[in-house]
Amino acid sequence: MKIFIFIFLVFVNISCEQTKLLPINVENLENIVTSFKGKKAVLVNVWALWCKPCVEEFPMIVKLDKKRSDLEVIFISADFEDQAKDVTHFLNEQNIGAFSYIKQQKDDPFIDGLHPSWSGSLPFTIIYGKNSGIIIDYWEGKKSKSRFSDAISRALVN
Repeated sequence: MKIFIFIFLVFVNISCEQTKLLPINVENLENIVTSFKGKKAVLVNVWALWCKPCVEEFPMIVKLDKKRSDLEVIFISADFEDQAKDVTHFLNEQNIGAFSYIKQQKDDPFIDGLHPSWSGSLPFTIIYGKNSGIIIDYWEGKKSKSRFSDAISRALVN
């Protein structure tokens, strides 16, 4: 009986773990991406709750992240800070882990700083090479799993 109670309490504690939403700007993101150079390819996905294509592709990206130990996925919510509670709730439903990010920078400097060709349209995905740390691919809009997989494969050998 004691073992059952212990296991139950561990399960409750794990299932109640909240994703911590951390503020991020382009400079912080660049430092994080650089920290994975030589270790993992990095996929950055900028999304928002109000963006239907973002929400639709989100579970697929989470599955890719969980399937690959050589890939680091960084989700950045473009929602307003007053929506942080709703964003955290969504992230917990998606079981993304201990933390994620919310944009804390004005739109234009964030957009221009992340990639000069990005119009600001969501979702926006950018993939960095594992060894080179350089941008391998990027795109606006919802894309297929095969597009993601192809870009990730190229990033892992670059």
